[in-house]
Amino acid sequence: MTAMNKIIVIAAGGEYPRLLVEGAKRAGVATVDVMAVKGSCERATMRAADHVFPFAVSESDKAIRWTAEQGYDGAVLAGQVSPMSLFRGKFGPVVLGWLKEMPVKNAHTIFGKLVSEFEKAGVRMIPASSYMDGNLPGAGVLTKRGLTELEKTDAERGFQVATDVGRHDVGQTVLVKSGMVLAVEAFEGTNAAIKRAGKLGKGSVLCKAAREGHDWRFDIPVVGLKTLKNMKKAGVTALAFQAGRLLLLDREKVVDFADRNNIAIVGVESGLPPAPTRP
Repeated sequence: MTAMNKIIVIAAGGEYPRLLVEGAKRAGVATVDVMAVKGSCERATMRAADHVFPFAVSESDKAIRWTAEQGYDGAVLAGQVSPMSLFRGKFGPVVLGWLKEMPVKNAHTIFGKLVSEFEKAGVRMIPASSYMDGNLPGAGVLTKRGLTELEKTDAERGFQVATDVGRHDVGQTVLVKSGMVLAVEAFEGTNAAIKRAGKLGKGSVLCKAAREGHDWRFDIPVVGLKTLKNMKKAGVTALAFQAGRLLLLDREKVVDFADRNNIAIVGVESGLPPAPTRP
């Protein structure tokens, strides 16, 4: 573990980047700056930071060079970037060159490339789970009710599929109903996968899993209140996740919403190491 006095959070959408900034400050990091992704980073995240530096996704190469010049002890990627921004942005020749180099394009390869370019420039990338101690629930039932026997069977099936899919870096979310796989998350993200499952039937179980050997420097499964609201709309009755390997945002609100809508939330032991909470 290395002491961090000055870090920068490369912050996209959602409340997760703000929680990371606040967690780093509570842990004693003296300066926590934010590189705000234009069109994604929320104002609350920017208010929580010591200094804010905006940049566009298409300017990633310039952002990397700038960060390397500032002498940060570490940098961390946090928050949600719209997948479509990777296709709609007006990229310069450097970033276009990176994309053309990739025979396979998915979240793992794209953000993995970004991390490698940061580190090539001399910027130390720290785990995306850093300073998120209070948002990594362990094993057990978080809600008033646990999984029914059918939901347990579907969760087991979901984790099996998620493990296989994870080997190909496709996605982290699988929805299963009565043994049938209704949806597997691809590039469109978790919420879109939930909506697809809902169109095929009510009563599915959502399984969320990070693959074995997961690179925590640029990604971690995340669930928040928006996820639960989409689950309700789609008729998803339960959420099963790997203990210690998923960020749960707004836990009290999420659990309260789940209880009011008879949705079960359960952490399951995976036998894999938990996400690190310190660099």
